[in-house]
Amino acid sequence: MMAQGNILVVDDVPNNLRLLMDILSKEGYQVRPAPNGERALSAARLQPPDIILLDIMMPGLNGYDVCRQLKADETTQDIPVIFLSALDEVFNKLEAFSIGGVDYVTKPFEPKEVLARVETHLKIRRLQQQLEAQNTELKAFAHTVAHDLKSPLAVVLGYTGMLLEDLSEMVPAETVAFLEKVDTETHRVAKIVDELLLLAGIGEQVVEITAVDTKFVIPLTLDRLQIMIKEYEAEIIQPDTWPIAQGYEPWLEEVWANYISNAVKYGGRPPKITLGATPLDDDMIQFWVQDDGPGLSPEDQSKLFAKFSRVDTDQTKGHGLGLSIVKRIVQRLGGEVGVESEVGQGSKFYFTLPAR
Repeated sequence: MMAQGNILVVDDVPNNLRLLMDILSKEGYQVRPAPNGERALSAARLQPPDIILLDIMMPGLNGYDVCRQLKADETTQDIPVIFLSALDEVFNKLEAFSIGGVDYVTKPFEPKEVLARVETHLKIRRLQQQLEAQNTELKAFAHTVAHDLKSPLAVVLGYTGMLLEDLSEMVPAETVAFLEKVDTETHRVAKIVDELLLLAGIGEQVVEITAVDTKFVIPLTLDRLQIMIKEYEAEIIQPDTWPIAQGYEPWLEEVWANYISNAVKYGGRPPKITLGATPLDDDMIQFWVQDDGPGLSPEDQSKLFAKFSRVDTDQTKGHGLGLSIVKRIVQRLGGEVGVESEVGQGSKFYFTLPAR
């Protein structure tokens, strides 16, 4: 079976071009020649090839310059580049790989070696393209499912709320308890759907990183959690001043809401929660939430930030999605997440951000 693929071969020596075209054409590849760097860039942008064989030592634009321009252009940046170099030429492998080259072949050419390297990187590229297509399809499917779930969930919540309000004094207490259970679980499912949408969007959304003053974020977060804080009779202690960090305020509100709500649910009874921030030596700031709960074992700590993992406690159970969202947000903002905890000593959840 003949191999398929479109290959751009760039070399200023006609004999080298003819030899490579002969080797590759016999295997069924479509081969286009380019005698210099300028022609190579034009050809690649006009009709992007599947792979490029690029000579290093050329007059005008050399191979390194061509590769840099290819990788800086969205149209051509994903095309694999295999460098061509004569044995007696000075070849900087570190530079070749650092600017985006995937491999190299030395002259004089050994046909089997050229074909093996081309076939390998074409196969890798096709697998990458398949994976990218599947990821795109999966994201679209997740968005569609999540959005389609929101409408019926809103209807269920509306009707259960009406039933609880209208029938609570007319039906047996057991029936009211069933309705309250339906209402609670439907709210929980709606929250999971919202978190799935947020998790899916974090990697795609383009945000503007700015200086964020936490003293404005915390009141918004506490107001959002006021019903839970009142229900659990939680005490929240926070500093008088906060350092300024680099971030994106709406996402950071989600991080704080997740950490504080977990501390309220899983902390002591009643929970006493301390918020704080500690400047670090590497121009980073560590923000943290300390609770006085039962603490976590090393095994449970290792599962906390993994997607869809569950860590069950004696008091309640979590679906394990919120902390994976926190991790993804903080990593997008250039920081890290973590926890310090000992069984019986409470837990300190933290995240870091670049200082202003």
